[in-house]
Amino acid sequence: MEHENENQDEQLQPQQDEQTTQQPVENAITEDENISFKNRIDLSELQEGIASIKQEISKVIVGQKGMIDMLLASLLANGHSLIEGVPGVAKTISAKLLAKSLDIGFSRIQFTPDLMPSDILGTSVFDMKSSEFQFKEGPIFSNMILIDEINRAPAKTQAALFEVMEERQITIDGNKYKMDLPFIVLATQNPVEQEGTYRLPEAQLDRFLFKIDVDYPNLDEEVEILNREQALKGDLKTDKVTSHLNKAQIKKFQDIVNQIIIEEHLVKYIANIIVNTRNNPFLYLGASPRASIAILKASKAFAAIAGRDFVTPEDIKKAATPVLQHRVIVTPEREMEGITTKQIINQIIEAVEIPR
Repeated sequence: MEHENENQDEQLQPQQDEQTTQQPVENAITEDENISFKNRIDLSELQEGIASIKQEISKVIVGQKGMIDMLLASLLANGHSLIEGVPGVAKTISAKLLAKSLDIGFSRIQFTPDLMPSDILGTSVFDMKSSEFQFKEGPIFSNMILIDEINRAPAKTQAALFEVMEERQITIDGNKYKMDLPFIVLATQNPVEQEGTYRLPEAQLDRFLFKIDVDYPNLDEEVEILNREQALKGDLKTDKVTSHLNKAQIKKFQDIVNQIIIEEHLVKYIANIIVNTRNNPFLYLGASPRASIAILKASKAFAAIAGRDFVTPEDIKKAATPVLQHRVIVTPEREMEGITTKQIINQIIEAVEIPR
């Protein structure tokens, strides 16, 4: 009987040991999972703010998720965007809806061939009472500026935007006037119609963080657009949209995006992509250091929108095409063959090794 009890004790002992050894491992896995998915930067308020803006815009806009994400990334990265698409694909209304979902100043400027720089920036007006010149601010003095059909104004008027887009200030009669922050320019242009337009110079294009291409909606989206239009029964589309974020919140979110973590090997990955645009035989003009900085800022914004406090290679890939496509120029020979900047940029991205 004693031998049987000893055998039973021996059989029970290993099972108890297994139970005691398994429990800490399971706890360790749970702790590791909690650590790996916990952001070091609190993005909860930013996530709620972005979700509320997307919800407001989706009340009117059907589809176009890529364009909306890039507009929001442009806002978070404190950069300007050039929206390009054929007439009627919701370029202007999307910019207006974004502005209306924010509690900030909004100004729309319709560019025409007879528009002068003073019509945008403002001018000095002689005051008869004080016998002095008083500066009268132009429509550029706002937080979000929508420039409709930017390529319809001549080069002189386009050049008036150089300083204000880069330095957030204007200089008139030797006096500097600072813009109220945030200051974001959203410009639209039609790529099809060329009559009566003036092509934007490279220096002007380089000041835009993104060039956003807007495509036609698919069949299901087209049907949804018609159903929503029918349901309006004459009401204005923009009446449904309410504002959520104020200037202080936007500034706070922009500061958070600047703190998003990017590893050294990913910084080198961005640099490799940029250097490859300068060495590519299909490109007449490669990207400048301003482009690499733009990819850095845009990838951080995309990471924040995705709810991460760190940049991944996918964020960089997502940012590369809209950042680079308006900054590089295809050689005339390749352009005649129908090769586009998008195709070359995609080839470059695929050729550059992704860091692990």
